[in-house]
Amino acid sequence: MTLPPLRPLTQASLDWRADDTLAAAPHSTHFDDVYFSRHDGRAETEHVFIAANDLPRRFREWREPRPFVIGETGFGTGLNMLCAWACFRAQAPAGARLHLVSTELFPLRRDDLARALAAWPEFAEPAARLVEQWPEPLPGVHRLWLDERVTLDLHFGDSAEGLWQLEGRVDAWFLDGFAPAKNPEMWHPALFEAMAARSRPGASFATFTCAGAVKRGLKAAGFAWRKVPGFGRKREMLAGEIETPPHDSTRRRTPWFSPPPARPARRVAVVGAGLAGTTVAEALAHRGVAVTLLDPAGIAAGASGNRQGALYVKLAAETNDQSRVYLAGLLHSCRFLAHRDPDRALWQPSGVVQLAKGEREARRQARFLEHHALPASVVAGLDAETLARRCGLTGDQAPGCGGLDYPAAGWVRPRALCAHLAATPGIDYRPAAVEALAPEGEGWRLVLADGDSLAVDQVVLANARAANRFAQSAALPLQPIRGQVSELPLPEGAPAPTRVICAGGYLPPPLDGVLTFGATFAPHDESDAVREADHAANLAELEATLPGYVAALRAAGAELDASRLAGRAAVRAASPDKSPYAGPVPDAEAWRRDYAPLSKDAKRVPETPGRHHPGLWISAAHGSRGLASAPLCAELLASMLCDEPLPLPRDLVDHLHPGRRLIRELIRG
Repeated sequence: MTLPPLRPLTQASLDWRADDTLAAAPHSTHFDDVYFSRHDGRAETEHVFIAANDLPRRFREWREPRPFVIGETGFGTGLNMLCAWACFRAQAPAGARLHLVSTELFPLRRDDLARALAAWPEFAEPAARLVEQWPEPLPGVHRLWLDERVTLDLHFGDSAEGLWQLEGRVDAWFLDGFAPAKNPEMWHPALFEAMAARSRPGASFATFTCAGAVKRGLKAAGFAWRKVPGFGRKREMLAGEIETPPHDSTRRRTPWFSPPPARPARRVAVVGAGLAGTTVAEALAHRGVAVTLLDPAGIAAGASGNRQGALYVKLAAETNDQSRVYLAGLLHSCRFLAHRDPDRALWQPSGVVQLAKGEREARRQARFLEHHALPASVVAGLDAETLARRCGLTGDQAPGCGGLDYPAAGWVRPRALCAHLAATPGIDYRPAAVEALAPEGEGWRLVLADGDSLAVDQVVLANARAANRFAQSAALPLQPIRGQVSELPLPEGAPAPTRVICAGGYLPPPLDGVLTFGATFAPHDESDAVREADHAANLAELEATLPGYVAALRAAGAELDASRLAGRAAVRAASPDKSPYAGPVPDAEAWRRDYAPLSKDAKRVPETPGRHHPGLWISAAHGSRGLASAPLCAELLASMLCDEPLPLPRDLVDHLHPGRRLIRELIRG
């Protein structure tokens, strides 16, 4: 299947209208309609959506371990969600959580969003949090953390398509958007059907309109509606519920990816304390889960233990699901790091350039730029002069070629980041090795190498190349890849790049006066011993990429002798298709039996949902791009364990599913 290019959505076009008594309010020039009542937008929202969904009472009485989920069709200025957030803060008990899911086809520009929300000074603090995290107008799911208990998922794109791609269920709907007469494309039967399919039993809805097409569409989808008093000049509006949501038939072609039933997640063991494990542990701990983090070698003892690493991706020239995952992961990691470390003690968004070294790479980058039209704030093509200036290198030191620039990317201190995450309250680290996993009742018992054992509700495997060494995960192929980085103390006055430079290797700006560069790439090599030959290889790669810069280092007195360099070697793990594994661990024997007909005819899809080892999950195979994939995969797993909407569209959740290789093997015979 050919996927469309990566392109931004059309952003909302506004004018600002005012009269003698009212401040300017945003008006859509595309739909010729207002975003909210110019007389009292907040009062309208609280009447139409908050009160009609009975949210104050429902929030007060909420005692579920999962969050209360609100779904919205049309984010607009975010006023509805800010009102829901304010109501939740005022009414919900201290342990409750709120998850907001909203679709938007024409996202506002950041400045327009800030201007629109300035009309409510009482929302200044929450509005600032929203504006600060406001994502680029790229299709897909963008997860924002509004506070410790409130999460917002923005699904940028068509509302019906976004809701069909939603993995998660909703408790209350805000059926909003421009009026049906102004925007008939949105108020379509497919939207109501998607809402119904993503509803929990008894889910409520409210909408400002009483249009006949809306009433008919809601009834056909399974919602019971009733007329209730409207707001202001609108005499009536609609509210209602769906008692029994329809069966979701969208899994007919991929029943193996059906999510397993929700289970309790009070106590979870995470095996592996590298980047994959600590991000999962932190995501769960923030949800109130008691986490035991297990690793006999210590925190970040493996491939996550480098002092400095590059936060970057290499997107394919033509769109594929892997590139979509990594682009989403890069943007997610930037928001994740900014939220967790606003002072930038653990990372720096210095920007990353990918050099167009050689004819082949230059052609590939040209195809990429011709095919895609991503915002320049995400990635842009640079000529040689501009690229050199942004890298802080001049004259002969410069790369001498153009390339791609990722201005929001940068570098991270992986070892320090893992230690920071592992120190999150609710995480108990134990330096213990896990010998075996055994199902026990509704949970698992972990057999430890020291003779002890541990009983938990659920288990997450995040121990890199050792993740498939358990009986339950043995069917998941993992390839060990050794990599070594080199470290060079810079003499006083030596030049240094200001951006991460990537070609055959990578070169970030110096950290604490030390230049880190590399890394080697050695598949099927499981040694973590530092080798002089690999230092020599890193030096050769650096000189081939930046000969003038290496000459400047020599002239400054840098010790460019492989035998004198410090460094570190570690073994990463990769999957055969180079995408991570993130999801439930499949019962491989059951899959091979249940889906055996695929080996004879790929169109003979059995209806049997995929069987998994209940409560067993994995985040592994992040390879050399873990900084751009592990935080998003951690959020994905934590959302799965805690019965929340997922931070990726369904097709990308499926792309990451650990069982994908089993299906591919069956189809190929």
